[in-house]
Amino acid sequence: MKFTTATPGRIFIIRLEDGEILHEAIEAFAAQQGVRAAACIVLGGADEGSRLVVGPEKSRATPVNPMEHVLAGTSEATGVGTIFPGPDGKPILHLHIACGRNDASVTGCVRRGVKVWHVMEVVLWELTGTDAKRVLDQATGFELLQP
Repeated sequence: MKFTTATPGRIFIIRLEDGEILHEAIEAFAAQQGVRAAACIVLGGADEGSRLVVGPEKSRATPVNPMEHVLAGTSEATGVGTIFPGPDGKPILHLHIACGRNDASVTGCVRRGVKVWHVMEVVLWELTGTDAKRVLDQATGFELLQP
């Protein structure tokens, strides 16, 4: 385990709008507001055709081959995530959401493109006083959090 500390900063209440791509909109907002690190929750609708990463094809295989799930219909969505700067200093959102429609649900990472259906609410808590960042891990190809 590795850790560091942070101090609460600003709290933003955001409404994303129909058609916006979740991770792109939040990363752009963070960059515009000078948010280097944050935690966030999201709640709203994910449009059909949204894409989630739903795990590796094989548990311990290298290279990691991510599986993708495409939402067949509009779904209710809720999730949690963090923002930390990547190797280029730009904010990177790592957010997992659970999407449900009728009696089926799927959970995954939003990096492939989750499209907002009408509205999605975001509460973003800025974290200050930390140098935590995402660093490329050659073994996995992931940009891992380095506190």
